[in-house]
Amino acid sequence: MTSSKSADRTLDITSELCPMTFVRTRLALDRMEPGQTLLVMLKGEEPLRNVPRTAVEQGHAVLDQETGPDGITRLLLRRGGQQG
Repeated sequence: MTSSKSADRTLDITSELCPMTFVRTRLALDRMEPGQTLLVMLKGEEPLRNVPRTAVEQGHAVLDQETGPDGITRLLLRRGGQQG
């Protein structure tokens, strides 16, 4: 995945459990400017289902998603235009 080089920030939540996976992702997105990108590294079935879905529900965009042989999913999100 080449997107990690173009991401504005990276967040590793591979050791977090739901619901903290999206709480940490949301906090990171809230600190960013609209249009900036966040590379989220996550692991496990529940975060893989919930983080992308909840990000989209909150107005953000999923640009790329790839799971590596290490079982870690790299999810590239773009912050939406809404504030707070």
